Formats: sequence, structure tokens, C-alpha cells
Amino acid sequence: MMRVSLLSMLILFASLSRTESRGALSRRQRGAGGASPTFEITSQAAKAQAQLAQRRALAAQRAGLGGKVKVVPMTAEIEGFAIQFKVSGSDEDLQPAAKAGALIRASAEQATADSSGGKGINLVLHGDGGQSFFDFPNKGEHEGLLGVVALAPNDKMFWGGGAGNRRTDGELHSGLLDALIRKVLPQVIKMDPTKVFFMGISGGSFLLSGFFLPLFAEKYNSGAILGCGGLAPKVKPSVNFGKTLGTMRIHFQTSAREQDGIQVTIPQAIVSYVGLAAKAGVDKETLGKKLTADATPKGTHCVFDGKGFVSGIQLLADDYIILGDGDAKGLGKVSTSVLENDQKFASGRPLTKLTR
Repeated sequence: MMRVSLLSMLILFASLSRTESRGALSRRQRGAGGASPTFEITSQAAKAQAQLAQRRALAAQRAGLGGKVKVVPMTAEIEGFAIQFKVSGSDEDLQPAAKAGALIRASAEQATADSSGGKGINLVLHGDGGQSFFDFPNKGEHEGLLGVVALAPNDKMFWGGGAGNRRTDGELHSGLLDALIRKVLPQVIKMDPTKVFFMGISGGSFLLSGFFLPLFAEKYNSGAILGCGGLAPKVKPSVNFGKTLGTMRIHFQTSAREQDGIQVTIPQAIVSYVGLAAKAGVDKETLGKKLTADATPKGTHCVFDGKGFVSGIQLLADDYIILGDGDAKGLGKVSTSVLENDQKFASGRPLTKLTR
């Protein structure tokens, strides 16, 4: 009996090892009720997702963006995984490789980018279910940034995989996005690699604040808007992440009647970021200008305009707060320092402090 049991355990271990290993990035399994494992490039699921992304993009293109701006849906192959993404811009902004339905393989090294004449990008990470990937709220050019969106590579379209606050593929997806930016996008956009900005929506903000920024913010040192979501770091931050919080512009935007769970996780993220910055020696005056938060909109989850989810997200994309004077059309000044912020949710929970 012991021999059979030991043999079974060894077989199980070997099977799990094969499942978990894939190049330098590992693929995790579905948790109870969570998203599927991250799609591999050869899987039927990845092909079906690519067809969906291309079909919806074509329909949106037929609706027209105006002028010479166009939207190009493509698939990125990164270490055996598939990421659907869309870029937008004029013919002058795009490289010859930017063709609808194209498969763009990540280069072995960081792709050469045109920092002299290229524009920056604003990469939006959608919320759970992928709505904002298909809507593409940041399409076109805003504030000198070309719009880019990427689709979470699993069946439920959850960035970070898993479910809820437990994003079991958060580190994997962050690594894929970093490679997308450095090794794929320069092949299709004439981009300035020093101007890469981010915007998260709900689950996309979970991935950004809990995983991507702690791991990679110091590489980009630009800016990020974390809309209607946030997590304290769920990975060990990079060596200089705390110091980067004193130079990178980050804004948390939520609403007064935010979801109950997110009313807990956003303050946790803010308090954690403040602590990491302080530990790195960032002075309060500097941090107060770089790290801001707001919960003044009266709406529910992501309904920043008081009307609806889609229109609320569009408002956030149109008024890219961190590049302006802190004013958002219809909302007023929202860039309030997290260090001098007494705002509360409608529930009475403070926005920037922890409650027992």
C-alpha cells in the first residue's frame, strides 16, 4: 500500500510540475469559482478569444472614429501565452506590422522604439468581464498618448485570474504585460518608451496596484490612474518601488457608494503605498503631490458621472487627471493628497485610513 501511495504521489507531483512550468512564466490553475488558467497560444480558447476581439473591433471600426484614427486588433505571443490587444492611432503613428488579426511575437530583447518622434501610450486594463476592452474608452490620442487596451487571457476575462481579491495569476499577468509593452508594442507603434502610462478599471486596478506597479513601476516611472479598485501589494515589491512612489504620479479614483469590499481594499492599498514610500525616505511634501485619491462622485461602482458604468469610465478616460490640473469635467478638482485627505465613503469608512 505504501508503494502504491508513494507512486501516486510522485505521478501527481510530476503532473503538477508540468502544468505549472512554462518558460520563465508559470501558469496557475483555476481556483474555486475563478477564471481558467491563462490561455496558451496554441489553445482553442485563445483562438476563440482572438476571433471575438477581432470581430468586435471590426464592428467598432465600421462605426467610425473620425479622421485618420483607426483601431487595430492583434494577438501577442509571449513565452507561449496569448494576449489579445488593440492599438489606435493614425497611419503615421503605427508601424507596418500593425495589421488587423496579426500575430506579433515578443522579440528576444526589448524592441527598438522611436523615442525621438514617437508618442507615448496609455494602456487601459479593463475590469472583470472585459467590457472596457471592447468599448476602448481611451481610443485615439489624448494628451499626446495613444490608446492601447489588452484583454485578460482567460475564460472570464479577469486580470490576474482567480476571483475577487485573490488574483492567483497576478504575477504572471504582470510579467506578460511588461513584455507586451517592451517587446511587442514597439513593433506596431512608433512609441516613446519613456512615456508609458496606465489606467485600471476595477479588476484591472487590482492587478495594477497589487502586482504590476510593485513589480515594474520603477521601469516606467510615469503615471497611473487606479479607477474603482485597488489592492495592497500582493508580491514582494521591487527594490526601488518605495522610492518610485515619490516620482511616479498615481491617483486612486473611486465613488461614494463603492462596493463594500473595495471600500476596504482601496484604503489598504493607499496606506501600504504611503508606508513603503516613507520607508524609502520619500518626504511628505513630495509624496503628497504624487499620490492622490478621491471619492467625491456620488455614484456606485465606477459610475463616476452618476449615470452609468460605461459613461463613467469614459469620463475617467477623457479627463486623464494625472496629466492635467487635477480637474475632471463634471467632478471638479479630484487630485487630493492622500496625506491630507479626510474624505469618506457614504458608509462612513475613511478613504485613506484603515478602520478596525
